[in-house]
Amino acid sequence: MKKFTTLLLLAASLTAAHAQQTKVLTADKHNEYGLVYALPVTALEITVTAEKETQIAGPYAKYAKKYLANDHIIAESGESWTLTGISVRPYGAVEQDTKYLMQLKPGATTFISVAPDGMLLSINKEVDMPESADVAAPDNQGVRRLNGKEYLKYVDEDFIASQSTAKQAEMLAENIMEVRDAHISLTRGTADNMPTDGRQLELMLNSLADQENAMTAAFTGSSYKETVSHTYTFVPEEDTTEILFRFSDFKGFCAPNDYAGAPVTIRINITDEGALPTDDKGQEKQLPKDAVRYCIPGEAQVTISFDGKTLYNKETEFAQFGVVFGLSPSLFTDKKEPSYAIFNPVTGGLREIGTMRDDL
Repeated sequence: MKKFTTLLLLAASLTAAHAQQTKVLTADKHNEYGLVYALPVTALEITVTAEKETQIAGPYAKYAKKYLANDHIIAESGESWTLTGISVRPYGAVEQDTKYLMQLKPGATTFISVAPDGMLLSINKEVDMPESADVAAPDNQGVRRLNGKEYLKYVDEDFIASQSTAKQAEMLAENIMEVRDAHISLTRGTADNMPTDGRQLELMLNSLADQENAMTAAFTGSSYKETVSHTYTFVPEEDTTEILFRFSDFKGFCAPNDYAGAPVTIRINITDEGALPTDDKGQEKQLPKDAVRYCIPGEAQVTISFDGKTLYNKETEFAQFGVVFGLSPSLFTDKKEPSYAIFNPVTGGLREIGTMRDDL
């Protein structure tokens, strides 16, 4: 089969399209009794997830040891990234420049089902579009994104008016001590205004905890984590090793030419090139006249690596590493016992063939 160039881009016009309906094509006068279809190449949709931790230094970090007796602080703001997972989904993509024709005669009842992009899915049998494996967006709804200024909700006008960083740190430390004292009074039941029930007590304690955490973070710093995912599309053309993207512990996902990150590579090693079928004598069968084309896929080992570690390793069938053969159109136009066929939408291979009688 014609080889295809490598693509490193988000899926757009490829057959990974979401729930669309198949098209049923029948032969009639307006199309000159010819049904046009296409075959797929096999693309890889690669989804990579990472954990991003954002660290925010406190504006009063140098006073943390003096007022809080704490020297475990975040000294500088920044990010740290860790790769956490990878998934690979093969799917069929059509090269629009290569089309095939199934030529029929007037009166033929043969029909084909194709995907919206023209990929052949079946003959004489209606089938559903394969479901796309939608990639779920990371669920970061519960992540509280901080900006390092949460403490400002709990300071007064004197704090804001002060021009001295040292004085502000002292005032903030005093506020923390007051909050801690209030917390102790509530838990001991000695507060001047005790809550009337357990629910109210819980709300008051939670409020005090939020205040203390926000003001303490102004000294020690704060951090939060969230999940980030990127999806890449790769269409291999031959044995190859390519840089899929780069990844940095400090910047996260980087472009292949951004040397701030270390390379995440994808290696394609063809292990089996599809072969034409043979007859009883071991001779390759000849392509039937006006054949209905389909793929006999090959196989390749797909390995994705980063930093000396293998993230993914699996043998996968590929249409483009195989060969194109064909079925005689007479199988599907026989008036007494027509056949049907169903094809693999990922590899273009023949998935099932039988007679309409067998399907009853």
